[in-house]
Amino acid sequence: MGLLTVALRLLGLQRASDLFVDEVIYDDVSASVSDGGFPRTDKGLFFLHPPGFFYLRAGWGKLLGGHPDVVAGVYDGRALNAVLAGVTAVLLMLLVTDVARWKAGVTAGLLFATDPYCIRQNDRAILETATLLWVLAGYLLLIALTRDPLPRRAGLRAAGAGLCFGLAVLTRDQAALITVVPMGAALILSWGPPRRLAAVCGGVAVSCYAIYLIVVAAAGHFGAFWDSKTYGMRRLLGITQATGFNAPRGNALSERLFAELPTFWPTYTLLLLGTVAFVVLVRRPDRTHRLLALFQLSAGLALGYALALGTLEEKFLYLLVVPTIAAVTVAASLVLSGRHVPLWRAGTRRYSVLRTLVVVFVAATLAASGVSYARSRTGTEDGFAQLRVYMNDHVPRGSVVVATDGESTAGITKWTFDGDYDVRRAEGNHPAARYAIIPWKLVDDGYTRLTPGGARHLVKGGTLLFSTHSDLYGKLALYRLPPPHPSAKDRPHVPR
Repeated sequence: MGLLTVALRLLGLQRASDLFVDEVIYDDVSASVSDGGFPRTDKGLFFLHPPGFFYLRAGWGKLLGGHPDVVAGVYDGRALNAVLAGVTAVLLMLLVTDVARWKAGVTAGLLFATDPYCIRQNDRAILETATLLWVLAGYLLLIALTRDPLPRRAGLRAAGAGLCFGLAVLTRDQAALITVVPMGAALILSWGPPRRLAAVCGGVAVSCYAIYLIVVAAAGHFGAFWDSKTYGMRRLLGITQATGFNAPRGNALSERLFAELPTFWPTYTLLLLGTVAFVVLVRRPDRTHRLLALFQLSAGLALGYALALGTLEEKFLYLLVVPTIAAVTVAASLVLSGRHVPLWRAGTRRYSVLRTLVVVFVAATLAASGVSYARSRTGTEDGFAQLRVYMNDHVPRGSVVVATDGESTAGITKWTFDGDYDVRRAEGNHPAARYAIIPWKLVDDGYTRLTPGGARHLVKGGTLLFSTHSDLYGKLALYRLPPPHPSAKDRPHVPR
């Protein structure tokens, strides 16, 4: 299962998805820790996210050797995430098999391996894939502690689960919402391991982050850390809406869901079935199924808050999809056993109909996911990679390039080309600027500092040098800007 998952993600990896701004940022941050130290960018120390993923990326880069440019670095990171996704598939299969049966485990692994949304997230070299790997590893260790008699060295097992949860939180802070918070709820509700072991697990997880804080403070960086984390907390709570669907200029979530329905309907259907699965699990009297329900519930509540009030970004859904796959397959196994749900007793006509529907649903989901996969792997979603090749050959290094994308922070253009070129924001007067890069879909959707009219005015009279198309950025175009008009009084003349 792991090899299948890795193979599906490695095949056509470079063309399956255009560069995503977070990938480019994280590649830069990871390079900064290749020789140790704290993560940083050219603006200073980077504490917005914990350092776990960046050290992992740096180690992976050491293993593969250096990469010539940012595009190659992102592709190396994607290969790492493909491997991490393979491990995630194995952990998910083992978790479901431990709670239910091997058939349910294999089904869970297949659903994850082929799910179009999971593939999209694993295709990007961002934090969520590594985060869920550690989370699943922790829950896999915990499951055995929910049964009597307890296994040998139960305390050590609980500490190991806490270590995995701590590594998840050190990869992405929000992982605490689906690890540490559920352990607190398990202590109160007794929905999981015995309270003593739940306390050990939660305590070790918190200690991991506490050690990180001590190291930061000892190095004299707590002020920078505090500024970054309070900003991140304001974003999480929705006080600051800089990105995402709830941002002032963000796209409507309903429009995005409807537009991507043909691709992601298997994922959406699983999420709908997840509500039914939660009811099935939470009604079970045993702590094993209730712990799994608590895992799913915590992810659902976190995403629900982000949807209603917080910062909601597409990648956050991954934190719910993975536990939902586990919950749905375990709940289906319970129902299809014909013993645990009186309404669906084995041997009845109702049970036969349900069994047929489940088989048809799984087959249809896998088939639809296969079609979506084939479509994504036969396309060419590599616009920024193509643009970089063109500019290397035709645009002199150090040229002033106007970037139209990015709002409160730098966008994909600046992160991809700055260093090789002098990339400047679109606002203001740049008499030396001779080129402009415009990802027109971002402009049209309101994710840039310029309006569509402003972007058209910027390149009016200019020459289109290069263009390509991708689903993420629409028409990605490079223009040579016209020289300043000789009569302009507010800027010097630039010779042709």
